[in-house]
Amino acid sequence: MTEAAERRTPGTPCWVSLMVHGLTATQEFYAALFGWEFRPGPDQLGPYVRALLDGKEVAGLGQLAPDRHLPIAWTTYFATDDADLTAETIRSCGGTVAVGPLDAGEAGRLVIASDPSGAVFGLWQAAAHLGTALAGAPGTPVWNELVTRETTTVAKFYQAVFGFETEAVVSADFDYQTLHVDGRPVASMHGVGHALPRDRGPHWMTHFEVADSDEAAARVVELGGHVLQPPRDGTTGRLATVSDPEGAVFTIVRSAAR
Repeated sequence: MTEAAERRTPGTPCWVSLMVHGLTATQEFYAALFGWEFRPGPDQLGPYVRALLDGKEVAGLGQLAPDRHLPIAWTTYFATDDADLTAETIRSCGGTVAVGPLDAGEAGRLVIASDPSGAVFGLWQAAAHLGTALAGAPGTPVWNELVTRETTTVAKFYQAVFGFETEAVVSADFDYQTLHVDGRPVASMHGVGHALPRDRGPHWMTHFEVADSDEAAARVVELGGHVLQPPRDGTTGRLATVSDPEGAVFTIVRSAAR
């Protein structure tokens, strides 16, 4: 477990948030699953709370307006020193800016955008709120992966916007690239071709650390969620793909390093 309350290098994933219709019920689900507690956050986009572990902020939950019928999905935010400039770069590289740039009170400045394939992500220009303040403990986001059709084209977009260096797996049947900032791996891209879910399209997937993947998957079901891919052993640890009661999909993982 490490504290991570410091300004992130631009391009580094720094926060995750989820917008839902039933904020109270969603808080109850994640509190029971991860042990999160909550306190109010900026409400520029509606009611919003920050999830805490041991008093440290780890994620955000917001409530959608009743007439907003948007996909319920976790959003990965990337650090930037200039949200306005990065938003312009996104547009010039073929992406779309859907929200912002706008101020979230004194916390910082945000943008919601999508890459040319349609995968949604956020930008965060930190002020008072630096982002996720705890890393490695169960209940914290530990990795972010873009699930897309193929990585070669979309990798060029993220390289141009964030300056990522990429490292590809050389394989005829496995399309995977790791994104690096200052020589350090910070995220990945996985091209799955026709296996991409039709109802979701390309998307960023948040991985949350758990103490036991099998127990956590069973707990998801007990709490009204669903197991989409049962626990399995991977190169990074034992992981499962699950969804919460509103349908937000995420990965739970017991990292091999733990």
